[in-house]
Amino acid sequence: MTTEPHILLKGDMLALGMPRQDMLPKYHAWENDPRTVLGYGNQWAQSWEVRAAGYERQRGNQRFQQFEVVRLADNEAVGMTILEVNPHSRTAEFVIVLAPEERGKGYAAESARLTLDWAFDIAALRMVWLKVLEPNRAGITAYRKAGFRESGRLRKAGYWLGEPVDELLMDALPEDVPGPSAVRSALGD
Repeated sequence: MTTEPHILLKGDMLALGMPRQDMLPKYHAWENDPRTVLGYGNQWAQSWEVRAAGYERQRGNQRFQQFEVVRLADNEAVGMTILEVNPHSRTAEFVIVLAPEERGKGYAAESARLTLDWAFDIAALRMVWLKVLEPNRAGITAYRKAGFRESGRLRKAGYWLGEPVDELLMDALPEDVPGPSAVRSALGD
């Protein structure tokens, strides 16, 4: 039995919630799906022992902020977003993983947008950035919808189907995020 999600911020279809330890087996399965491994440019899956130990290390780490992405229609977890915060520069790297069966539904753009709202309007970060492999056109499109812009390129820095490919750098500033802030809307601002 899993616990109910602890919702932090609601959007249109999705919400950001606190990660739940009892969901760790699901998170681990999502992270080790071959399409997720491919999208990260990895070549190997991660063992359960490594993932479980990582969860324990990350729980109290202020530099590693994790959010569970929850579908509002049925309160089901559909993914995770992460902000790896650099407290000295007030910036963060954005990472996302969606459940394989939930891809292609517009969830990446909305969950990225909600995470940017949190990053800018609650955490007071100056900039959020990410790396995405150039062949990942769906990811690039979703990130653009959320407000990320291309800002650079790391040539042949990743792998896609066994071939070296470029990694695109994308970043977002508070003024890049489209539409009203979910944080400000929730506060009545």
